Amino acid sequence: MLVMLGCATAAAQNYQLPGQHRLQHGDLLANQENTGAQVDNTTRYLETLFNEEEEPEFDIYTEGWESQHVNCYTGIDVPETAEIDVSKFAMPVPGYITSPYGYRRRFRRMHKGVDLKVNIGDTVYAAFDGRVRITNYERRGYGKYVVLRHTNDLETVYGHLSAFLVEPDQYVKAGQPIALGGNTGRSTGPHLHFETRYMGYAINPCAIFDFANQTTHTDSYTFDKHTYQNARNFSPKANAEYAQAYRAKYPSKPAPASAKSGKGGSKSYVVRKGDTLGRIAARNGTKVATICKLNGISSKSTLRPGQKLRLR
Repeated sequence: MLVMLGCATAAAQNYQLPGQHRLQHGDLLANQENTGAQVDNTTRYLETLFNEEEEPEFDIYTEGWESQHVNCYTGIDVPETAEIDVSKFAMPVPGYITSPYGYRRRFRRMHKGVDLKVNIGDTVYAAFDGRVRITNYERRGYGKYVVLRHTNDLETVYGHLSAFLVEPDQYVKAGQPIALGGNTGRSTGPHLHFETRYMGYAINPCAIFDFANQTTHTDSYTFDKHTYQNARNFSPKANAEYAQAYRAKYPSKPAPASAKSGKGGSKSYVVRKGDTLGRIAARNGTKVATICKLNGISSKSTLRPGQKLRLR
């Protein structure tokens, strides 16, 4: 299969090929003394890799009051396999993955897309040519979201937006601005929830897109009812390396402090279910190391709902 480089030769020298992805992923898992990963505790390992992870949203295609409005494929016979052209594409945002696709045991929910890092107000782009099917607001889930139907039979979903730049039934081209990134709905920090769907089936976006290299894996994607949830050569290490480069290029804007103020200008935060030190630090404009020092804990300490942490 042809990997799309789409760059000059000099840029291609730094391109991380799928084979290297597999090798790096294997090294990351094997070199446990450096990562702190435990073979018998995959959940803690993933939480360390994706410390900005949010609680998965309810599926707008199957759950909630408007699911019938969103899912127009109920009762339609979906083929076992289908070849989908993804050669004409644009990355929805340049951000790195903060939460991958898959089941979340601690939340007992399936995350049917990927969360990508954005700052509030960052431009969100159409992934493929198509038409705007829905712009809507869901307070307890996706917040402001857009659903696009594409000419390659895919649909893409963009959630937690701060503003719409398109209207329903409007035709858009791949790479056209459609919205601004935000933190609306059930979200504790700015990010884009991005889904790729085929006739209602939530495909793992990492089966189509290589987010660490900002391209698609190949010119076409084969949908299969038995494998659509699988990623293709996804490397957490490559994602972490890209995240470091992204943060250097796009510094995070200070988040408005949502913590409670105490005497002497100090601030505190009450831990909620699903919180991580990374998420708390990012949300309140501080660092994990600072929180640990102020509270006499380590970066691997277990947080308890209701626990009060000093932030300043």
